[in-house]
Amino acid sequence: MTDSAQSPEQSDKAGEYIIFGAPDIGEAEIEEVVDCLRSGWLGSGPKVKQFEANFGDYKGVESDAVVAVNSCTAGLHLALKAADLREGAEVITTPLTFCATVNAILHAGYRPVLADVDPETGNIDPEKIESNLNQDTGALLPVHYAGRPCDMDAIMDLASRSALKVIEDCAHAVEAKHQGRPLGTLGDFGCFSFYVTKNLTTGEGGMVIGKDAEAISRVRTLALHGLSADAWHRFSDSGYRHYAVAEAGFKYNMMDLQAAIGLHQLAALEARWLRRRDLFTRYTQAFHDCPLDCPAATAAGDRHAYHLFTVQLQDDAPLTRDQLLEELHKRGIGAGVHYLSIAEHPYYQQRFGWRPECWPHAMRIGRRTLSLPMSSSVTDAQAERIINTVRELLL
Repeated sequence: MTDSAQSPEQSDKAGEYIIFGAPDIGEAEIEEVVDCLRSGWLGSGPKVKQFEANFGDYKGVESDAVVAVNSCTAGLHLALKAADLREGAEVITTPLTFCATVNAILHAGYRPVLADVDPETGNIDPEKIESNLNQDTGALLPVHYAGRPCDMDAIMDLASRSALKVIEDCAHAVEAKHQGRPLGTLGDFGCFSFYVTKNLTTGEGGMVIGKDAEAISRVRTLALHGLSADAWHRFSDSGYRHYAVAEAGFKYNMMDLQAAIGLHQLAALEARWLRRRDLFTRYTQAFHDCPLDCPAATAAGDRHAYHLFTVQLQDDAPLTRDQLLEELHKRGIGAGVHYLSIAEHPYYQQRFGWRPECWPHAMRIGRRTLSLPMSSSVTDAQAERIINTVRELLL
C-alpha cells in the first residue's frame, strides 16, 4: 500500500462518517501540487504533458494518442465531435449510466438510442444493440459499468460489420482489461474520468485515447478553443508564438494543478487496485447470506477495475433500497445509487417520450441497486463497520 491519507491498518473512529468514494490522497500528491504552485505554472503545461505520457505508457499507447481534459463528459463530447458522424446520426448506448453519457451525445448533435443491459452484469447487451441497428446508426457508446468490461469482442464485431465508430465510456474502468487488452484502447476512442470519487482522481479531470492520429489531433485542438497551439507553447521559454483558430472549439483543457495530483495517483494505481479488490472480495463473502444480490463474477480473461460494489435488494428484504440508504446514512455510512435508469428522468421522458418499462432490466437494476463505499482509503475497521451495519439491517 502506498502513502495515503488513511491506511487500511488505522482504526475506525467512533461516530466517524464514512464518506462514499473518499479520495485516497498521499503526501506525494500534496508535494507535487505545492511544487506546481511554486513553479508559477498552473494552467496546461509540463505536468499535463507528463501525465499524458505516463497515462499512455500505462495503457500501452503513444503519448500523442492521449489528450488530458477537464472531465470525462468533455472527453465524450470531443470524441463524438471528432468521430465526424453524419448529421443527426443515432448513437446507441446504455440506459444504466450517468446522464453525462447521453448528454454528450446530445451536445454533439446526435440522437441517443438506448439498448437494454444484461441483467447479471449491468453492461449493455450486444444482442440488444444489434436489434437497434438501422441505417441511421453512426456509433456505439458502451459504458463499462462499475468497472466491469463490456463484451467488447461482440461490440467490435457489430461495429465492424456495420462500419460504426465505437467510443468507450471508461469512467469506471481505468485499470480494467478485456481479454488482456486495456479498456479504452479497443474502440476508436476511450474516455476516462478522474472525478473525486474515481479510482484515479485529479479532483475534476479526464483523458481521451484515440486510435486515429488525425482524429485525436482534432480532439486536442477542440479541447482548447480550437487553437492551433496551447498556452504552454505560446508562452514557453522559447518565446511567444502566435496561434491560429482552426475551428470553434471548447474550454476543456486540464490544468497542471490537476495533473500534479494525477501523476502520483497513476503511480499508486495498481497498489490501490489491490486494496479495492480485497475490499470487493470481503464484501462478497460477508453478504452471501443476506437478502441482496452481489455483483456477478468477472468473466474469465477479463480484469475488473473494482470501482463500484453494487448490491441489489431482493424482493423479500426487510427494507426497500431507499430505506436502506437512509438507515446507512443515519449510522454514519455514505452510500450511492448507480444508477436510476436514464428513462426514469423527466427531461428525457419529455424530450423523447422514453419510459423505463421499455428497458426492463435497466429499470429493475436502477430501482433495486445501492453502492457501498469502495475507496482504497477504506480501513479494515471501517469495512467491518459497514459489513456489520448492513447485516444488522437486513438479517
